[in-house]
Amino acid sequence: MCGIAGWVGSSPPDLLPAMLHELKHRGPDGEGTHLEPGAALGMTRLAIIDLVTGQQPMANEDGSLWIVFNGEIYNYRELRPPLEARGHRFATKSDTEVILHAFEEDGAACVDRLRGMFAFAIWDGRRRRLFVARDRLGKKPLYYWHRHGLFLFASELKALLRHPAVGRELDWEAFHHYLAFGYTPSARSIFEGVAKLPPGHTAVLEAGVLRLHRYWELPSPPEAPARVPPAEAARRVREELREAVRLRLESDVPLGVFLSGGIDSSAVVASMREVTSGRIRTFSIGFGPRTPSYDELPYARAVAARFATEHHEAVLEPDIVDLAPAVVAQFDEPFADSSAIPTWVVAQATAASVKVALSGIGGDETFAGYPRYAGVRLSELWRRVPGPLRALAPRALASLTRDSAASRNWPDRVRRFLAGADVPLPDRYIAWTRFFGDDALRELVTPALAAHLVGDVAAGQRAAFARAEAGDPRDGAFRIDLATYLPDDLLVLADRMAMAHSLEVRAPFCDHRLVEWSLGLPPGAKMRGLATKTLLRRAFADVLPAPVLAHGKQGFMIPLGPWLRGALGPLVDDLLAPERVRARGLFDPGAVERLRREHAHGARGHADRLWSLMVAELWMRQHLDAHGPWSLA
Repeated sequence: MCGIAGWVGSSPPDLLPAMLHELKHRGPDGEGTHLEPGAALGMTRLAIIDLVTGQQPMANEDGSLWIVFNGEIYNYRELRPPLEARGHRFATKSDTEVILHAFEEDGAACVDRLRGMFAFAIWDGRRRRLFVARDRLGKKPLYYWHRHGLFLFASELKALLRHPAVGRELDWEAFHHYLAFGYTPSARSIFEGVAKLPPGHTAVLEAGVLRLHRYWELPSPPEAPARVPPAEAARRVREELREAVRLRLESDVPLGVFLSGGIDSSAVVASMREVTSGRIRTFSIGFGPRTPSYDELPYARAVAARFATEHHEAVLEPDIVDLAPAVVAQFDEPFADSSAIPTWVVAQATAASVKVALSGIGGDETFAGYPRYAGVRLSELWRRVPGPLRALAPRALASLTRDSAASRNWPDRVRRFLAGADVPLPDRYIAWTRFFGDDALRELVTPALAAHLVGDVAAGQRAAFARAEAGDPRDGAFRIDLATYLPDDLLVLADRMAMAHSLEVRAPFCDHRLVEWSLGLPPGAKMRGLATKTLLRRAFADVLPAPVLAHGKQGFMIPLGPWLRGALGPLVDDLLAPERVRARGLFDPGAVERLRREHAHGARGHADRLWSLMVAELWMRQHLDAHGPWSLA
């Protein structure tokens, strides 16, 4: 695990140390560089496997190939013997060298054999060719900039910005996507000209031409989905997850588990106990006695007790005014998932004891854990209700919400559900996942910004849904989240917050073979009726505590809504002051004030929307104003 950076073309030699300085948090254990005319590779190392001889950049036997690699290859021990049988000589015990020799043997196709998380670059000095690759689901990041005969790449955007030619002009398509979903899309960044290598892609740079190739995507639905008996499906889930966990225990340093108390992380702990009798360290976070409804510590403690783990807890109080700038800065791009806050805190606590942590990320997308999946099924039933009867529900809701106290009993998701009844899928589902829909954006943005917000901001989601199983829209919902929300939000969040503390996170539910197998099941096998995650619950029913199995989806959330009405009020006043909003020229001050007022008085909950605007303002202060006051006005 590390940070990587480099270039092909012409750049001053002192650029590489400057880029690596920006990535030191990703790899505090060492640093290495390789420079030759027209090319440079560098890395900062977090030593996990082969602590003694695993330094990078690493060369093959004759020095014609050099690699820098960020990630872990979990099946590298399995891949090594066949390579040795073909005559490849190994100088280390590292997974990095396995990639290098696999590339010598198979070229670009080497990625098909790798099971793990990775972003790497291989420089072929003889052919003057650079090969870069990123893992299937996008667990590890890779940014690049390609202009004027120069190609720069790095694990994080901040390293690219050390080159004076990389500008800070906004990419309006990416900003549009941020306003809609709270994160930038998989192939673009917030800055014009800086791109990301998308998940499941490789690229070759030769003679100044960059060619991208997609080597993996979510498998198409089988023509006849497997009708596996429930007991057999549950047994197979247990088996597949156990193997994914076993592979991710490969480490030469201590490791632990993020234990939220939910079914996913609890299943990871249970699987871990099945393959090891050694010490298991678990790490959880709570929110104190003032917000007990958000606290899952009792469930985490029950799991820790059941599996005899060495359990650690941290408590987060609403004192994030000082924490927010550090969290926003770590992403380099505006990123509005407020779960970044507790993830930062639990990663910080975990990193004090271990260098590697397993996580339950991906369990919801893989095994149907979000309530909105049940909403898809329910909305299809709701559409069958005659229109006049459906029209009564919003009217009844409107009459109830004249009383602000009563309105708190109607979550915003109920409003969205009712409002989207006449909208066809996938637009209906996509609308549930957006921070600001098209109508809300028209009210929010100024004419100057509206001129930049063009095109289909949800094109990636629509493309994923289009490959769904015919006749069951839940499969389309799974695919939207697996293709967009998981790689572009959750995995970005996990990587940046953990690596900020030099901690590696491994996600067994994101094992590509487990994902492929799960998509081969009919949606009804993973959730029964409107009940979510029924298959996973059945698979672990005999080992997990009953309260954990019965506990509904809670998510790794902070009590953002109440905090914005209370302790975080001064931060809202600072970041979203009308004069500040007006000076930026992006948003209508009156529209922002309406959001603030409705949220403060409880008429409607706008926590996520307000947070996304606050993050955008804080990010602009850090990344734009620092180079001269910025506005669109």
